[in-house]
Amino acid sequence: MRSTPHSSRRVRSSATVIALAALVAAGVQVGSAGAAPAPDHVDATAAHLAPLAPLSTAQRTALLAAARGDSAATARSLGLGAQEKLVVKDVVKDADGTVHTRYDRTYAGLPVLGGDLVVHVKGKRQSVTKASKARSVAVPSTTPKVPAATAQKSALSAASDAKTAKPTPRNARKVIWAVTGKPVLAWETVVTGLQKDGTPSQLHVITDANTGKRLYAFDGIETGTGTGEYNGQVTIGTSNSGGSYQMVDNTRGGHRTTDLNQGTSGSGTLFTNSTDTWGDGTQSNRQTAGVDAHYGAQETWDFYKQTFGRSGIRNDGVASSSRVHYGDNYVNAFWDDSCFCMTYGDGQGNNNPLTALDVAGHEMSHGVTSATAGLEYAGESGGLNEATSDIMGTGVEFFANNPKTPANYLIGEQININGDGKPLRYMDQPSKDGSSLDYWSADAGNVDVHYSSGIANHFFYLLSEGSGAKTVNGFSYNSPTYDNSTLSGIGRDKALAIWYKALTTYFTSTTNYAAARQATLQAAGDLYGTNSSEYQAVGATWTAVNVN
Repeated sequence: MRSTPHSSRRVRSSATVIALAALVAAGVQVGSAGAAPAPDHVDATAAHLAPLAPLSTAQRTALLAAARGDSAATARSLGLGAQEKLVVKDVVKDADGTVHTRYDRTYAGLPVLGGDLVVHVKGKRQSVTKASKARSVAVPSTTPKVPAATAQKSALSAASDAKTAKPTPRNARKVIWAVTGKPVLAWETVVTGLQKDGTPSQLHVITDANTGKRLYAFDGIETGTGTGEYNGQVTIGTSNSGGSYQMVDNTRGGHRTTDLNQGTSGSGTLFTNSTDTWGDGTQSNRQTAGVDAHYGAQETWDFYKQTFGRSGIRNDGVASSSRVHYGDNYVNAFWDDSCFCMTYGDGQGNNNPLTALDVAGHEMSHGVTSATAGLEYAGESGGLNEATSDIMGTGVEFFANNPKTPANYLIGEQININGDGKPLRYMDQPSKDGSSLDYWSADAGNVDVHYSSGIANHFFYLLSEGSGAKTVNGFSYNSPTYDNSTLSGIGRDKALAIWYKALTTYFTSTTNYAAARQATLQAAGDLYGTNSSEYQAVGATWTAVNVN
């Protein structure tokens, strides 16, 4: 988890992995459109707000099945063309009965990148939030003028520009590119290999199938009772099989933690022990990193479950897995959708495993983003993707309330990734790291996503705690504002509830900062009413980071 991109996001594409590698190109985002007016509904619960109605597995399955059965009628009601079809991805339900169904889209059987949308239904009222402004998608022909081999050469060229080691192109697939401009027929080619720091690479390159022009490129890898090095002595969920204890947590979807033994592929060897006591807090004991990773997954699961009623990364009750001791001198950690797993390196000299609690919460939250809004990992949406992981990772840290890992608004403060003992990022004043943005500017979409994330991180801190000098949980902060306004904050729990609600209900793959302002205002209106102080605070806080 270093200061280069680490998130696993693609534009409605195939495997996702999030690490710390730089993106090849920055994207242009399209704002959300047409969301329903926020109902004047106030949820006054205190510590753990519930923006969504908790659904049992059976209830969620029934809602998904109903949405699939109604998808053709929904497509017609939205004015989509005869060759367009909606594919159900997710569904959530508010406590007031509003159902939000998230769809991907196809055209003539081809995936539409940037075609995702969310349909909001309450009673007979229906509205929609789209990733693309286009009402419908249509192209003159689905027969390409440029062969797949040409697209593969373009993709290999992009991999060379990105300095991808051992590049291997997969077969190109035909898609409709609708993220920017007029929809066109395109080829999507994935080139696998290794990024400069050893992180796996899944470079997605979009090539116009009629002209051969490279339209877009992004990397799909997103960078993210035992005694651990960081968390101290903790209780972890394990199981007993044939008299041997295993790092398998059957109370949380069967989460498994394995040892890659410095390898870079495979699922690793499951940690087992003759007793249910693991690690000793030292790096020389290989179980120690496993304890920290297993504990991080446990706390992340419990944070989402107890705070938002979310059951696992995909909200389906199924656990991910964790792999530790990846590679040799690997200074990174990443989430990978293709294996539905978290992976941790041991750091420089194999002496600093990246298994800190906020790293675990950060990386696994990339999986939540992928399962919900699918924020494209480039440009402003990429910054929002990264910020979401920082925000939720911070939420995990405060939720765990572990004195060995004091909760704060600093990111990666324990892993010493830069070798100077300083945090990786600062939420109260992001520019303190020397690169991150405190405020939005027209160039924000061209900045590395880890640095443009500073805008949303600053927003979250200000919304939670307010501006100026203060001490929170023993840590000192001094947060400025773009307009020199003075903000008091609404509290971290409410700020988390608003962000999660916006992520799961109103964000799409192309949401930019202007659209994020609109979406969080809608979320605040849903939760507290459009006349509430919370709603007003959201607007004022975005203004304080120059998002108007």
